[in-house]
Amino acid sequence: MDVLRSVHARWPRPRGVPGPDAAGPALSWIGDERIAISGVPLARMVPCLAEQGVTHVVNCRPQAQVRWSGDLAAERAVFGPGRVAHAPMQDHGLRQRPAVWAAAACFAARVLDDQPQAGVLIHCTAGRRRSAMLAYAVLRLRGHDRIGAAALVLTYRTEAQLVPAYVRSVERWLATAAR
Repeated sequence: MDVLRSVHARWPRPRGVPGPDAAGPALSWIGDERIAISGVPLARMVPCLAEQGVTHVVNCRPQAQVRWSGDLAAERAVFGPGRVAHAPMQDHGLRQRPAVWAAAACFAARVLDDQPQAGVLIHCTAGRRRSAMLAYAVLRLRGHDRIGAAALVLTYRTEAQLVPAYVRSVERWLATAAR
């Protein structure tokens, strides 16, 4: 394992990804919506999230990844289990089943509606596709139309990609679900 760490340490870090000594992950706050999108925060950096305005977390990483890295456990330890939701989605570019993510979207929307000082971080591994989809769903739940929700996500999280199959999953759920 030490060999892998030393090799990994020599790899160039992608632009915009905080280094090992960074104060925390790069959060993209979505306008005045109190929603932030980011890639996965390192477990040791989770306590720094509160300093950046985060009060609640939605983790969009699959079960195996959160078990291996410990990010979900760290988030629950720091914020408390009642302030962290898990939407264990795979990033496969296909339809996302609402059974996996809808409760987390409703959790975030409810927190933002009920707690005017709350700040919700929605993250996946890279902060590009699954977290963007969930932020889009939360914005739609909070009354934004399709174009407005998409524009907010894509304007404030420039690396975000709204995968068409993911957006269709949200819209289909909104049209058929009794929330």
